[in-house]
Amino acid sequence: MVEVAIVPTGTANLASVQAAFRRLGAEPHIIEDAATVASASHVMLPGVGAFGASLQRLQEHGLDTALIERIRADKPTIAICVGHQLLFETSEESPGVGGLGIVQARIARFPASVRTPQFGWNEVAAEDACNLLDSGYAYFANSYRATEAPGWQVARAEHGGPFVAAMEKGNVIGCQFHPELSGDYGAALLSRFLELG
Repeated sequence: MVEVAIVPTGTANLASVQAAFRRLGAEPHIIEDAATVASASHVMLPGVGAFGASLQRLQEHGLDTALIERIRADKPTIAICVGHQLLFETSEESPGVGGLGIVQARIARFPASVRTPQFGWNEVAAEDACNLLDSGYAYFANSYRATEAPGWQVARAEHGGPFVAAMEKGNVIGCQFHPELSGDYGAALLSRFLELG
């Protein structure tokens, strides 16, 4: 049985994330120590709420550095929603706050021309080079997004223009959408994540 270490960011819906992994036969655990982040076979960084507050929670427990080192070592890691946004350098949501800086790009708010936040299902189109990401329909709940992820394979969606719906590099996945709320499509992605390593 694969054990998944889930890193709390303070406001994530941990119950639905844990339930999604249990349905796939995995055993999720909530962890808040850097040593476990470093040693776990699989780690998830979820997040709902504000970029700055989520980052502060990680920093208070020394988890920011542990996550950066883990991702740079290409250990199986998946980040979703605000967790995904934390992988970037900065976000318009929290001016002056630096993210984990794994991805050399920034997070910006959707343009005023579209409904914000985006709530509901949207089509995801994965690049041919993607190994873990697939095309399909996923559930989103977000006001901010990235429009690029240099050096990563990307799946895109459209809302006020194309944006990064998900990205992958090696054994690391970032999802702006919620795979735990995305039915069979999301379950298939989480299943592929559990097979890594």
